[in-house]
Amino acid sequence: MDKYECGPCGHVYDPAEGDPDHGIAPGTPFEELPDDWECPVCGVGKDMFEKVG
Repeated sequence: MDKYECGPCGHVYDPAEGDPDHGIAPGTPFEELPDDWECPVCGVGKDMFEKVG
């Protein structure tokens, strides 16, 4: 599964880790995150993330 990086702050969403603090289980691909999911660091939307591999 691909990792995605937040353009504004550099936070990397790693599907292997998920975002448990915001109800996203480990193993959740970026593509399956809810449309209203936001960066847990700076709060921007999914559209501000780019695939980093």
